[in-house]
Amino acid sequence: MSSSETETQQTKLYGQEDATYQALGAYDGIKKLVDDFYDIMASLKQAEKIFNMHPANNEVSRDKLTCFLSGWTGGPRLFKEKYGAISIPMAHQHLEIGTAEKDAWMTCMAQALDKQAYNEELKAYMLTQLNFPAERCRNRD
Repeated sequence: MSSSETETQQTKLYGQEDATYQALGAYDGIKKLVDDFYDIMASLKQAEKIFNMHPANNEVSRDKLTCFLSGWTGGPRLFKEKYGAISIPMAHQHLEIGTAEKDAWMTCMAQALDKQAYNEELKAYMLTQLNFPAERCRNRD
């Protein structure tokens, strides 16, 4: 099988069982992605507003996103085990999140994905998929 056939086969597996979770590097890979995401958010001017929506000590926020992404990508449902059930719109309803905030969040995630050693197909898949929960957080505009 050629490398392009292997990549195509892998792309088809994203979203099935734990294929995405494993491709992201399982828990440790997701934790690194989330840590890079928060570090980028802290330093990116266009993300200042969304960064300031988080507590000054954002360790719990980092843990919640790591746990959420674990289950969301087909891995262990850590968020539910640790924090209970989640409704994305309800969890964010107290925040003013419009298109600009959603776009800033997605920019930070795109940059965090680029810092990882993921293939381009995985990065594109993740950005496409992450647009759905990001849009569900949006409650303005």
